[in-house]
Amino acid sequence: MRGGPRVAALALPATVLVCVVMVAPLLLLFRYSLNRYSPTELMVAAFTGANYLAAVTDPYYRSVLASTLWVAGLSTLLTLLLGFPPAYALARMQGRWKSWTTLLVVFPLMVGNVVRAAGWMMLLGNSGVVNTALQATGLFAGSIQLMYTPFAVVLGIVTVVLPYMILTLASVIEGIPRNVEEAAANLGASPARVFRRVVLPLALPGVVAGCALVFILCMNAYSTPVLLGGPRFKMMAPAVYDQFVRTTNWPFGAALAFILLAVTLILTLAGSALLQRRIRA
Repeated sequence: MRGGPRVAALALPATVLVCVVMVAPLLLLFRYSLNRYSPTELMVAAFTGANYLAAVTDPYYRSVLASTLWVAGLSTLLTLLLGFPPAYALARMQGRWKSWTTLLVVFPLMVGNVVRAAGWMMLLGNSGVVNTALQATGLFAGSIQLMYTPFAVVLGIVTVVLPYMILTLASVIEGIPRNVEEAAANLGASPARVFRRVVLPLALPGVVAGCALVFILCMNAYSTPVLLGGPRFKMMAPAVYDQFVRTTNWPFGAALAFILLAVTLILTLAGSALLQRRIRA
């Protein structure tokens, strides 16, 4: 009990900082979303939900939200499938090789998303490395449209978020005793059965955390969809940017931002709850 006031005093500066940096701007943005847009005055003070109603009833923005959900869901699934094997290998490594491998996994996070997207543009462009190599084989006469497609967007997003999934899973798999797997193998379980009945159930907390983190990042991706998807491919984050910067419709842009926030939060909590129920079962 004596440590209670001391702990509260130590946590107070961080709490105030979080409220100032995160909560206050969100409250201000929510207030903007209830205003009205005027072509002459830009934003008129009001208290209306017309912006939210317009966003959810407009077929264009419903399709943008559906596209965002599809890309985020597919990217999260692919990231989980691609990230589990290297995460398991990283968790079971010993010695200096583990340190170097961890550094290699973390290294892409030091490169900006725009720089990585530019690299994919050089690889996937009509005159890029991939098309040049395919044409050199003689199997393709012309170039294949790889850029400005959903394939390019998903590929770019997966490469951005993959290190987060690997590191999250590896930290949980490290806590799974190796002798549990050895015991299952000694009892006659095949490697696939050991993974399905032992490793995966024990690693589900990491799967929950990794999928939640990756899904949030995918839902809010901006630079990768813009650079690799082109002007015709729309996701929610670029749509919010367009409303704020290009059309200067701040109330509608704020409403889109909160719809994106609400959908991301609801789906993340729902998916985490389902997986947590599976863990308890």
